[in-house]
Amino acid sequence: MTPAPKVKGLYHYSFPCRDGEETRKFYEDLLGLPLVNCMTADKVPSTGEEKPYAHFFFEMGDGSYMAFFDLGENEMPLPSPNTPAWVMHFAMEVESVEKVMQMKERLQQAGVKTTDVVDHDFINSIYFFDPNGLRLEITARTEEPGYLEKAAREAHAQMAAWTEKKAKMIAAKKGKAA
Repeated sequence: MTPAPKVKGLYHYSFPCRDGEETRKFYEDLLGLPLVNCMTADKVPSTGEEKPYAHFFFEMGDGSYMAFFDLGENEMPLPSPNTPAWVMHFAMEVESVEKVMQMKERLQQAGVKTTDVVDHDFINSIYFFDPNGLRLEITARTEEPGYLEKAAREAHAQMAAWTEKKAKMIAAKKGKAA
């Protein structure tokens, strides 16, 4: 098999939005991510489908982007019916826990409901929803030296243990349904 090239980093994450201008106000005016590109078309280049849309990009400090598609229908994107709302989210990193708190205060001043700061032992985060129902996380790293290296050494064993536990949970569920 051809070797996989090293993935350099995130270029952009794209999500549907209900209204482009509403989304712009949230990401540019509130979160401080500048709108740097907006492309419009009537045909999808990758599929050939006739579908008018606007595709626009907000730049993050590392040069990656948060992007959205406005499909011109003013419809709220639907959540996944089999996934809890807390699972699908997009995390953005700030420089410090103090900056997490600053963003929390700014969001709350704008009427955006946030969680309290959640301490994950290696990051501290707040969570909230954008106008499109996308759950966002603002986080800052807090890990002790060596934490990430230790986690990397243990990751495959942790995944194997989870896979075994999951198989038992599924088997038990099937046993109850029978």
